Amino acid sequence: MRYRQLTQKQRYQIFARLETGASQRQIASELGIHSSTVSREIRRNAVCHGYDPEQAQTPSDWRRRLAWKTTKRLPSLIRWITRQLRDEWSPEQISGFMANVNGTRVSHEWIYSLIRDDKARGGHLWRALRLPQQRRYHRHLAKRAGLGKIPNRVGIEHRPTEVENRLHIGHWEGDTILKGHKASGLVTLVERRSGYLLAARLPHITAWRTASAMIRLLKPRRGAVKSITLDNGSEFAEHRQVAQAISASVYFCAPYRSSQRGTNENTNGLIRQYFPKGTDFQRVSDADLRRVVEKLNNRPRKRFGYRTPAQVFLGEHSGALETAGAALIG
Repeated sequence: MRYRQLTQKQRYQIFARLETGASQRQIASELGIHSSTVSREIRRNAVCHGYDPEQAQTPSDWRRRLAWKTTKRLPSLIRWITRQLRDEWSPEQISGFMANVNGTRVSHEWIYSLIRDDKARGGHLWRALRLPQQRRYHRHLAKRAGLGKIPNRVGIEHRPTEVENRLHIGHWEGDTILKGHKASGLVTLVERRSGYLLAARLPHITAWRTASAMIRLLKPRRGAVKSITLDNGSEFAEHRQVAQAISASVYFCAPYRSSQRGTNENTNGLIRQYFPKGTDFQRVSDADLRRVVEKLNNRPRKRFGYRTPAQVFLGEHSGALETAGAALIG
């Protein structure tokens, strides 16, 4: 039996038969519709005092108009969704971003069905879906704590507790992504509240080069830098040079506690999707790295109500967003 939307007349008939005590199965048989249609109608459109056909018709008309509008703009909608999928947004991010920006409601289930249909026709949209990578952590292969290699090291236990709350812009986490034993790499800095990413290539890894790159990244944003929490790698031995250049406090995680820089660790995992292990960063151009950084900074995040890290960081830093100090979503 093919599904058709109920008419207003059928809704009055359902109401009248319910008043006489008829069962949902009896009503469905009399109207020539499936019993699940009657059950869904009563459940979806019930009001506090029972089923009211007039009040039931109003949301039904609204849903029908919304569906018509969505169908009208379907070709352009599909083109936009396809572009975002190819830009490696997830269906959930696309759905949330659309609802947040212009109120268009397209469920992530519908987007997944679009991908399945495209694949059935021989398309390749499914290849754009980012699969979670399983991270293997071997303690005996972990980066050495480096406590004796970092002069004037200040541990995270001395960091103000307000940093942990992520209520304000200005507290950063830093680490490096390396090829082999420090042959080449990246230095990455992520702002804790917004997830905003800065990164620079390190064709050769030394403490001086790392500090210089960090200063180059942070100095133009020194008004939004209050503290930096770093890994214990010896490449951060010149941390005092960074602290003095940008007037910020620098702290170091406890050994083998990368979770104390969770935002940075997760972001580095996303970067590794573009630059897998073994990547020689001497062969990566600044333009290549800039594209990846921009892609991640402009990808909506659920915990920000599907705003992007760039929107949160630049908006709050400039005072354009009324979200400073507010709890994050998700």
